[in-house]
Amino acid sequence: MTYTARPPAVPATIPEADPLRSPGQSPPAGAGPVRSDGAGAAEAGAAGAAAPVKPARKERDPFFDNAKFLAILLVVVGHALGSLLNVPLAKGVYMFIYMFHMPLFIVITGYFSRNWTFSSGKARKLITTVGVPYVIFETAYSLYAWLVNGGELKISLLDPYYLTWFLCALFLWRLSTPVWQQIRWPLAVALVISLLSYMTTMGGLLDIHRVVGLVPFYVLGLMLKPEHFEIIKKPMVRVLGILLLVAAFGLSFLTMDRMAKGWVYWNTSSDHLGVSNLTGLAMRLAMFTCAIVLLFSFLAIVPRRRTWFTALGAYTLYAYLLHGFLTKAISFAGLRKVDAVASPAGVLALIALSLLVGTLLCTPPVVRCTSWLLEPKLDRVFTKLRRPTPKRPTPRHAADPNGATATDGTATTPSVDKITVGAESRR
Repeated sequence: MTYTARPPAVPATIPEADPLRSPGQSPPAGAGPVRSDGAGAAEAGAAGAAAPVKPARKERDPFFDNAKFLAILLVVVGHALGSLLNVPLAKGVYMFIYMFHMPLFIVITGYFSRNWTFSSGKARKLITTVGVPYVIFETAYSLYAWLVNGGELKISLLDPYYLTWFLCALFLWRLSTPVWQQIRWPLAVALVISLLSYMTTMGGLLDIHRVVGLVPFYVLGLMLKPEHFEIIKKPMVRVLGILLLVAAFGLSFLTMDRMAKGWVYWNTSSDHLGVSNLTGLAMRLAMFTCAIVLLFSFLAIVPRRRTWFTALGAYTLYAYLLHGFLTKAISFAGLRKVDAVASPAGVLALIALSLLVGTLLCTPPVVRCTSWLLEPKLDRVFTKLRRPTPKRPTPRHAADPNGATATDGTATTPSVDKITVGAESRR
């Protein structure tokens, strides 16, 4: 007796992966019922075989979005307090923030640049999300300073103004990514290059001191792996991170009048800071160590779960590029001369306002209104990737041993030796 194997039942449709749906939820609307006899399932299975299933979209890790949002708040607060450094409270908080807030952003940026290549798609994204916004905001900030503060109008794409230096540096760091990924000791090489750069004056072109000086943090991000971040998620590391941040906060107030602000800007040679190259080398190593300890201490206290501000962390570039107009207005207004502002209460109020502004600039309404500036659609500007035309192989004119037609179209005849060998082999 012969038995025919019954085809296994398969679902009528394969629901597309949705990170917001729990495994126990019902399939999405529109998925037809599965017939109990299996026939409908077989038909659906055949239809599914013809149409490819869309790959599941990778869910964003809330940890990194939380970290970016909290980090951008530090940036906004730091820039706002830059106009009130005559107040001890403002200066202490300012020095604490500047010890690690930009290294923190750079490490995270490097971590998400690990897969960057020179492919056409990623090169276009680099131009549209970094290169074009740099040109737009370099021009906008220069015009804003000229209209509000007066003076001579100066727009130079080779001399980044105010906070646009980060876009210029990011563009160059991304281009260097494939180089760092092929060096045997990339972090050591980057650190040596950075330390040597501060032994001489490199000029202000492209803010090159910051580009070269901060590159070890970018390379560190390139070298990090997901398991490294699992270490700082342990409870004991979290407690240690809190203790280190509190200690660094107190140390900032003790050293703020004994340490030149130029050290935390990473844009000046040792000579300009009034120290020898040997002293500058030791100071820079201490700065690197302190920044790495503090940025990982900060990451250790970042929430791991989704919070009310997690979604805002995807739009921190908006807050970064837009908040400068407000902080520059505070600087131009000369608020340090106003007694009500230049006081501990005024500093706390300014910090609260900065936190509010930084949050609002990451919200959907702001993103919708300004996305044409920060993420312009430039599809018509690009073409297909141009590649050199490969050379055609040189045609062979030698006779084919099997008597086939040669590449020049003439018939060929097997040689006498080939015929003889073939005849001998058949005997």
